Formats: sequence, C-alpha cells, structure tokens
Amino acid sequence: MAVLTGDERPADGRPAPDGSQPRTSPSEAAAGPLGAGKVVGVVLAAGAGTRYGMPKVLAEQGDWLRAAVVALADGGCDEVVVTLGAALVDVPVPARAVVVPRWADGLSESVRSGLIEAIRADCAGVALLVVDVPDTSAAVVRRVLDAAGARREALVRAVFGGRPGHPVYLGADHLAGVLTTITGDRGAGAYTDQRPDVVTVECGDLTSGRDRDFI
Repeated sequence: MAVLTGDERPADGRPAPDGSQPRTSPSEAAAGPLGAGKVVGVVLAAGAGTRYGMPKVLAEQGDWLRAAVVALADGGCDEVVVTLGAALVDVPVPARAVVVPRWADGLSESVRSGLIEAIRADCAGVALLVVDVPDTSAAVVRRVLDAAGARREALVRAVFGGRPGHPVYLGADHLAGVLTTITGDRGAGAYTDQRPDVVTVECGDLTSGRDRDFI
C-alpha cells in the first residue's frame, strides 16, 4: 500500500495564490494522459443517526451537510451528489439530491445509490465523503483528488495519523466491483480492504478526520 503526503502532490507549474506548492486540479488532470472524464463527489447522508439522536444530515441546522458539499465542490469535484433517506432536505447548491429507497438497510444502500448516480454521469471516478466528519476541508479533498489524478483505475484513501478516513476515491474501473461487495452497514471498505493497490494520503496535518457519533 503506497502512502503519499501533501509534499508529494503533482505540480502544474503555476504558483498558488497563497504561495503554496502548485498542484494539478482533477479537471486539469482529466484532460491529460492520466485521467479522462469528471469526478463526482458523493456525500453519504441517508442514515438515521441512531447513536447521534437524529439524522446527521440535520446536525447543527444543516451545517455539516453544507460543509461536506463545500469541501467536495471546492476541493475539485465536477459534480456533487447527496444521498438522502431518513430525512429529506433541500441540498445546498451546487449539489443535487438522490433519495435512497432502502436507506434503513444500512450504509451500503447509501453508497449503492451514490455510485449508481455517478455511473449515470459517466464519471472517471467518485469521491465518497460521509456527512458526519464536519471538519473535512476542501484541502483534504484536493489532496486526495490530486493523488488520484482522475484516473479510472485509481483507489485513494485519506488517512489521519495513519487512521483510515474520508474521502475515498474510487476510480470508475472499480465501481462494479464495489457494488457487488457492499452489504449492510459495510460500505466501500468491503472492497478496498482487499485491494493491495490502494494509495493512502496522509491528511492529519489538515484536519482530525474524526467522525461524530454522539452529540
């Protein structure tokens, strides 16, 4: 399993406005030899949040949902989808909602609905982000997408102090395999945990990456 840090992100030759190391956006990478097509960001937000006490899509008056959409959109996703189930809400622009009919069957159904929507969009890859990691920033998403390069064969996961977290990038070549392995409350990890080619990207210097299960 390869591991990347923020200092190993590919450069496009132009300095960033804040003076940081230049980087290639997923859209730019898609136009080059490493990638082809768009990246769809999926916010997994269909659950009932039983341990939290309410659907997490409603947490903090919707602030968690807004933060997730902003992180994916500003982090480089070309489209953003939000899966809904236990609670139906208006999703922030530029995201669109996808209702999960069998959301009560577990996380796998939220992942399934999100991936099917991304496949319909003819994407090069998908960035999965759970709604209950409110400190996820656009910088975290960008670092993962830079490592993925919009490649159809890539598998990339953010880690925080070595601990697996989100977002997770799934190249389009893997989506059918993921759909055949997910079940119950097990999401894409049922597929990626069996793969030796997953690239992990350390993001602990950017955020904690910890999910929020309790109020």
